[in-house]
Amino acid sequence: MCFNQPQAKVPACARHGMVSGCPSKLRERLAQVRAHSLALVAGLEPEDLMLQGMADASPAKWHLGHTSWFFETFLLKPHCPGWQASPELWCTLFNSYYEAVGPRHPRPERGLLSRPPLRDLLAWRQRIDGELDRCLSEAPAPALQALVELGLQHEQQHQELLLMDLLDGFSRNPLQPVYDPKAPAPSPGPGPLGWHNFEGGLQTIGASAAAGSFHFDNETPQHRVWLEPFALAERLVTNQEYESFIAAGGYQRPEPWMAEGWALVQARGWEAPRYWRPQGMEFSLRGLQPRDPAAPVRHLSWFEADAYARWAQARLPTEAEWEVAACSTGALAQLHGCLWQWTSSAYGPYPGFRAAAGAIGEYNGKFMSSQMVLRGSSFLTPAGHGRHTYRNFFGPHCRWQASGLRLARP
Repeated sequence: MCFNQPQAKVPACARHGMVSGCPSKLRERLAQVRAHSLALVAGLEPEDLMLQGMADASPAKWHLGHTSWFFETFLLKPHCPGWQASPELWCTLFNSYYEAVGPRHPRPERGLLSRPPLRDLLAWRQRIDGELDRCLSEAPAPALQALVELGLQHEQQHQELLLMDLLDGFSRNPLQPVYDPKAPAPSPGPGPLGWHNFEGGLQTIGASAAAGSFHFDNETPQHRVWLEPFALAERLVTNQEYESFIAAGGYQRPEPWMAEGWALVQARGWEAPRYWRPQGMEFSLRGLQPRDPAAPVRHLSWFEADAYARWAQARLPTEAEWEVAACSTGALAQLHGCLWQWTSSAYGPYPGFRAAAGAIGEYNGKFMSSQMVLRGSSFLTPAGHGRHTYRNFFGPHCRWQASGLRLARP
């Protein structure tokens, strides 16, 4: 019988992952999340599943394998005696960055993994799903229900990554493939740019351990910060507004740019956001589409977002400002379900943060260097996965994720 070992310990990053403390609801959620991953690739060709357009991206097939590897490695192997694990080398193939677990296949070479065959990988996923469902039907301890929820939240992250990576790969094909003509897209915000003022002062940010809802370890501990009075734009910057930056020589003049960003502009020939195309077009999961001037500009690096904000005589908000504003008023549009929003905050630990012991502690803590924080969620984020305390993070040069910007000022 699985998940009933009293000595089992669950890392801090998973302790608040229960869904109303009800195994039946968690079983439903397990079925829904795992089925959604398969639905995302249902319309793809076998060749599409192997696509890896750049070293930072991963093939859809690898995402399906890695999310199953996560459940097997951190739940079934340690907590289900007698579980028939996948072949030993599969752990190497589908391990992402968990050094404590063992060796890993090089990330830039994931597109070479034509084996194991997709049919074997899908059979493995199905076997894992069946075992997890059986375990949840046996009233497991609440702490281990939380570990299941961590695995589901992890899979939802990879569902967004899968679409990001596929968009990158398709964008490199001269045939301009269409993933889905009805794929989601961010909606335009309200009309003219308005501002909402906030008093600042001593504010509390971060996820509460007492709340009982899911959060990752990097969202804790809850702590206080001092904020000077500030204002945030009520909506995100639009394509039309960003076009004005380009027309004013934004990519030809070094003045608004950080030094590293300006070097990237010159070295990589950046002239516009990642998926903009000539004649007012934009590449998306719907294929090549006319660019909507009123839609929020997307697929910007932190350097581009920061340069635009400087040019507009504003700045990017800190992550604390963003969270306080999001939690305190309904006056801001496009907080969630539109675009991840760059902040001026470097990704680091909150005061008192401690990564969990063991391999699972590598989930977030080991990346607290050379990254910038994004807040909110995007049109690619699975429903229900966003929250005000969520801390997403990418390198400042990255722009294949669905990222935009909201302006701030004193």
